[in-house]
Amino acid sequence: MPLFGPNIEKMSKQRDVEGLIEALKHKDANVRFGAAKALGDIRDARAVEPLINALKDRTASVRVAAARALGKIGDAKAVEPLTQALKDEEIFVLMAAREALEGLRESG
Repeated sequence: MPLFGPNIEKMSKQRDVEGLIEALKHKDANVRFGAAKALGDIRDARAVEPLINALKDRTASVRVAAARALGKIGDAKAVEPLTQALKDEEIFVLMAAREALEGLRESG
């Protein structure tokens, strides 16, 4: 087992969508957060389902990053999961989901 987690910055620069999707499952919440954020920046549709799953992450910051990423990608499959995220107990997750849904509505 490596001492450090995956290099999110390097994967992001290389547009390694598969590696970033795998990083969404990492035990470290900071790695999962970085992966979700990077996937949103890349905007590849392959990340939609894994990011939808990340909306259920135990760490609120990861859920926020996943919601924002889904809003950036703009896939209609994210509407229902983002709507469910509006019920999240964390206000920042709720706000990110609302912003993502507004962005999806404007782009659709």
